[in-house]
Amino acid sequence: MIEAAGNTPSAAKFSTIFAAWHDPAARILNVDLLAVLIALLLPWSTSGVAIAAMLWIAALVPTLEMRPFLQSLRRPVSFLPIALFALALAGTLWSDAAWGARLYAVSPTVKLLVLPLLLYHFQRTSRGHWVFIAFLASCTLLMAVSWMVAFDPGLTLKENTEQHGIFVKNYIDQSQSFALCAVALAYPVVTLLRTGRTRPAAVLAAIALSFIVSMMFVTVSRTALVTMPIMLSIFAGLHLKLRTSIIACCVAALLAAVAWSASPQLRTKISLFFDDYYHTSVQQNPTGLGSRLEFWQKSLRFFAEAPVIGHGTGSTRGLFEQAATGQVGVHAEVVGNPHNQTLNIAVQWGAAGVILLYAMWLSHLSLFRGDGMAAWIGLSVVVQNVFTSLFNSHLFDFHEGWMYVLGVGVAGGMMLGMRQTDSGRTST
Repeated sequence: MIEAAGNTPSAAKFSTIFAAWHDPAARILNVDLLAVLIALLLPWSTSGVAIAAMLWIAALVPTLEMRPFLQSLRRPVSFLPIALFALALAGTLWSDAAWGARLYAVSPTVKLLVLPLLLYHFQRTSRGHWVFIAFLASCTLLMAVSWMVAFDPGLTLKENTEQHGIFVKNYIDQSQSFALCAVALAYPVVTLLRTGRTRPAAVLAAIALSFIVSMMFVTVSRTALVTMPIMLSIFAGLHLKLRTSIIACCVAALLAAVAWSASPQLRTKISLFFDDYYHTSVQQNPTGLGSRLEFWQKSLRFFAEAPVIGHGTGSTRGLFEQAATGQVGVHAEVVGNPHNQTLNIAVQWGAAGVILLYAMWLSHLSLFRGDGMAAWIGLSVVVQNVFTSLFNSHLFDFHEGWMYVLGVGVAGGMMLGMRQTDSGRTST
């Protein structure tokens, strides 16, 4: 009877799962699936991503081969993110801020420690494309929900129902996700058309266009409006012939004119560029773009006061509080983030931090030299982060920062794996 009970289907399933835990291939698959889970959750949840990331690290650690892993950390693409975190941690020692503020300011850099782990793991697995498909599918679903919320604002989970078409998070996070998906799809669409596979190309083109239409008619951030043309221009320069690029520019201009005339939302967003500057510079009222100009001016002054190693981690808000003493209007605004990634780092860690930041960006850009879907996705992620960081501290923001870590980590690992395979073939 005991033997019969031990052979029940549930016991057999348990033993299979337990055996799979000791199977190296099954462990790698579990790590891959948890990365897919992070990509699925990223457009929707912050806490979900944090939990999934911790589970991913816990699943990854038993699969690490220490010697190859430690060797991988010697690459600039891996050790520069670690160095930036280490500088943020060290910066707590010379900061005048309260220790709570110092440690809170370190937290946005912690996710950079996941980047070397992703690079290492996705160099050895062939399932990196699963992560990108999951992110695309999740964003496509969010886009559909966004249209529903646009027609019925009561469906939103946000307390502020004035954010048009936003179901979760905010319009900046949503726009960055949609813009990246739309631009990334340009490569497979062109590749499929060149090989004569028009049907799948049409499907992907329709999805890309639907992201753009959503941004034009539901909601869009001004940062996305600035950076998308830059990213598409880079794609045209890298992957299209001159004649095709000219035709594409003409078509894009025509579509932009149609969108401008048909979308009040788009006209409002673009007009804010000029209205913000007028309200801030003339009327001294806080606005989006106008306030940024004030933040940047003050941040440059703070940087000049401590140009080498900055004022220390978490010092930004205290510096703005001192500068706001006796001021009114926009000059009295106090922030802990100057809404520019370079200045955010320069104020806290001086030229040392800025050098590390730009060295990391350049190393990651160089990682994606070459052709292929992984190269284009990785390049798009880095370019988007660099240019959107002119107006925000997107490397340190949760959503955009994780887009960078996940995109560069997965695509970069795929690139390293392909190069390792090519070098192995060459040596044989």
